[in-house]
Amino acid sequence: MVYCRVKILQTIFDAQSLFIIMRNRRRFITGAATAGLLSLAGCAQNERAGGQPPDPVDLSGQKTDFNGGMIIGDHGGPNGQVFYQDTEPQPRQGAGVEGDSPDNLAWFHTLVYGLFPYHFEMRNSGAEAAAIYVTDYSLVDWELSSDTMTMPSPTSPKTFADATELTYVAGSDAKGGMGATLLPFSNSDDAAQLTNEYNGRTISYDDIDTKIISGVRRQ
Repeated sequence: MVYCRVKILQTIFDAQSLFIIMRNRRRFITGAATAGLLSLAGCAQNERAGGQPPDPVDLSGQKTDFNGGMIIGDHGGPNGQVFYQDTEPQPRQGAGVEGDSPDNLAWFHTLVYGLFPYHFEMRNSGAEAAAIYVTDYSLVDWELSSDTMTMPSPTSPKTFADATELTYVAGSDAKGGMGATLLPFSNSDDAAQLTNEYNGRTISYDDIDTKIISGVRRQ
């Protein structure tokens, strides 16, 4: 009889313990789920706080290249613009950014002699880009003249795209305003077609470094 009473008490104790464990487990799971939702909400708020990158601007109106001082749009080939995070870029030549243009913006009439050399120097000095835009020839109706083989130089904001997402043609017979250049395309098939017709090879944004730029300049 004593044994049975002990057994009954032990069973009751075990049931109570199990109830407490399950209740605490539910609290833990509920708390963890709540913490996870709060964490996700915090991430979303941080992303909204960071904001979207600035949009590309119109480069018409006699704007001059930050690295060379030449007028953008007059000489052919891809143009570019770089928005920096917390650094106000200064032109090596030219008038720089004036009027109602956004802060921390530098613009260029060439990629090989302007944008990339300038940006490499800025990056080496600690500046970070908020956005880099270059001419996207997949968005442009273009035709090469057999006389000059120079690509057009559109300045409308609608002709620019995120430079880091594009495919580039290097070593092509098609030229920019300063001769040999890099030609960007958002459609990789367009880039491949250019290489088939006018030679060259395709590379990604991450492939572009000082060695690539030097090689293009030597063409």
